[in-house]
Amino acid sequence: MRVVFCGTPEFAVPTLRRLIAEPGMTVEAVVTQPDRPKGRGQEMASSAVKEAALTGGIHVYQPEKIKSDSAYEFFYRVQPDAVVILAYGQIVPMRLIEIPRLGWINLHGSLLPAYRGAAPANWAIANGETRTGLTTMQIDAGMDTGPILLQQKMEIGPEETAPELLARMAEAGAPLMVETLRGLERGEIKPQAQDASKASLAPMLKKEDGRIDWSLSARQVYNRMRGFAPWPGAYTSFRGQMCHLWGRQAEGPPANCAGDPGTLHVTERELRVTCGLKSWLRVDEVQLEGRKQVSAREFANGARLKAGERFAKE
Repeated sequence: MRVVFCGTPEFAVPTLRRLIAEPGMTVEAVVTQPDRPKGRGQEMASSAVKEAALTGGIHVYQPEKIKSDSAYEFFYRVQPDAVVILAYGQIVPMRLIEIPRLGWINLHGSLLPAYRGAAPANWAIANGETRTGLTTMQIDAGMDTGPILLQQKMEIGPEETAPELLARMAEAGAPLMVETLRGLERGEIKPQAQDASKASLAPMLKKEDGRIDWSLSARQVYNRMRGFAPWPGAYTSFRGQMCHLWGRQAEGPPANCAGDPGTLHVTERELRVTCGLKSWLRVDEVQLEGRKQVSAREFANGARLKAGERFAKE
């Protein structure tokens, strides 16, 4: 089977490596985003997929726009049996989708039609889900609306962060993709249309998603901390400054921990914040804007917190 692989971030690398090593499959080329400036120095950097492809001796193609005529000519010339696409970063036009005989096969980080969109694992954790999964599907002109091929369920740990879940998904997705391609080739998989009435969305994360709403329960705040790691994280305002927080739901109501949501309480052992539904968040680490990340104890000592002081609502 002749395959073209499209992908960009680290999430896609395990599947690419598996396809390169898979007997009876040939990765004809890898398509990934162009090199971009990165870091404080804004030096040009390659994607994780490009680095893996070059290590594996695979030809790399980096079109600025996959909708371009030159991209069409590339795929038409290669005529792959299938195109595997994982987190590539651009919408694929219909004229490209029609080229490979087995279609464009995508690995999506949810049990579709749940959590269609760019950040399914992040939103599943942020919303307090305890189960999720992986779906392979044939892409169509819509956003994650194509027919389902195979699915694999996965548990979400009660303290698991988005990067941790995504790392597990990436590893589990590699054999699932191979199984999908083999099944399609043998005619053993029948694509199943999605039930659009059960669809939910997982849009691309925005900075504003990380702003803490202290009226939520401590568990809800903690879920969003886990789901929005490492970006946009979870942040609030303290004495007029942006303040990023790391923490977890506190165990049991401590003495004298009351007040409106957002109220800070320093105990002998920890820093806690009142949340909604009479719950409390234990703060582990704090980073004020323009400063380094410190422990909650260092923050409390340096700030000399006053009784009843609060993290701001806005």
